[in-house]
Amino acid sequence: MAVSSTGTARTLLLELYDAAVAAAAPGAATARAIDALELGRARRVWLFAIGKAARPMAAAAVRSLQRGLHSIIGGVVVAPDDAPAPYPTLASLRGDHPIPGRHSFEAATKIAEVAAGRRSTDIAIVLISGGASSLIGAPVRGIAESDFIVLHELLLGSGLDIATMNSVRKRFSRWSAGRLALALAPATIYCLAISDVANDDMSVIGSGPCVPDTSTAKEVRERLERAGLFERVPQAMRDYLGGVARGTTPETPNQSHPAFAHITARVIGNTRVALEGVAAAARDHGLESRIMPNRLDGEAAAAGEAIARTLIASRAASSTSGIVVWGGETTVTLNARSESPAGGGRCQELALAAARVFSEAGSGAEGITLLAAGTDGRDGATDAAGAVIDSTTWDAIAAAGRDPTRALAGHESHGALAAANVLVPRRDTGTNVNDVVIGLV
Repeated sequence: MAVSSTGTARTLLLELYDAAVAAAAPGAATARAIDALELGRARRVWLFAIGKAARPMAAAAVRSLQRGLHSIIGGVVVAPDDAPAPYPTLASLRGDHPIPGRHSFEAATKIAEVAAGRRSTDIAIVLISGGASSLIGAPVRGIAESDFIVLHELLLGSGLDIATMNSVRKRFSRWSAGRLALALAPATIYCLAISDVANDDMSVIGSGPCVPDTSTAKEVRERLERAGLFERVPQAMRDYLGGVARGTTPETPNQSHPAFAHITARVIGNTRVALEGVAAAARDHGLESRIMPNRLDGEAAAAGEAIARTLIASRAASSTSGIVVWGGETTVTLNARSESPAGGGRCQELALAAARVFSEAGSGAEGITLLAAGTDGRDGATDAAGAVIDSTTWDAIAAAGRDPTRALAGHESHGALAAANVLVPRRDTGTNVNDVVIGLV
């Protein structure tokens, strides 16, 4: 297949992005997982769905439970948007993302109210997806809500990877680090997760509400110190970590806690599924496809530059049209020049950095188009899911009156890419399995 124009290339890449989202749709995976559970007909079932994929996961769970004639006693669905609950006994709430706020605090309180009604003979099904950390984010006792918000703002601008970031914020979060499991015990708990993290680590997904914490307070302090954040963290949180170290404040629950004896936790969907969906759709168009084995991570700008060079080398090595696909999650470390959350997300920064490399390569980058977008349909706190760029984008930004070099250095990719009209509009996909980057050569 020959792709003859920028418009055609953009259309194709958007179609492949849609294929990634469709492949990662959580409803079918949730239904299969629940159908396979041995729940027993006479036991009462509670349903909790939390995260960006909460609504389709909850709806699929309700259908499966109804087919099995199970009684759904109650539960809570918390997602980034408002929508009716899929069953009369379920409460439906909207949380805040990526920074917890009033809605998240209210959702956390509602979970406490509902969890208090469980019996030891009940079953609790907990459906977790990316975004859960913020959507039900609320501080543990002794930490002010304002301090909790400050911590999230610091972490999101720190450049820390998601595993490190979650190991810190779960320490101070009401339902993270296995604390939801403690609230539901001794009921039998099934925690099913859509993964948006490396190695599908259940202790990282949604900050691990139903699995043991794998970090100590000492390790959390060391991570904050290495990142230069410890002295910037609110005093109450530093005191909290000190209290754990002295033994006056309890550690987060670990594997030996009896509550975890009643839990089955597993991943039912991940990034790989989305990437394979892209590859299959590309083959339908007669395009060769290659899924890169290494997970996408590190600083967004550096990743964008490396990806651009890989695509340029691929073009030089072959005359055959094809796609190269990456999946994962990069980071953006903010500096004094950019403190605006709407300056651009990690996908937009990656795309802008790649555009610079394409521009510098001149004719060596002609015929290459790149899409970088979040599978959740949003990129940072902006109105975009990502961007589609090529060798003309950098100059188009300049022609529109923006300085792309300054925008990249100041982490203001959103405005620059908007000026070139290359953004992918934001939408709610109902899933979240990290970001996808698709290079069309």
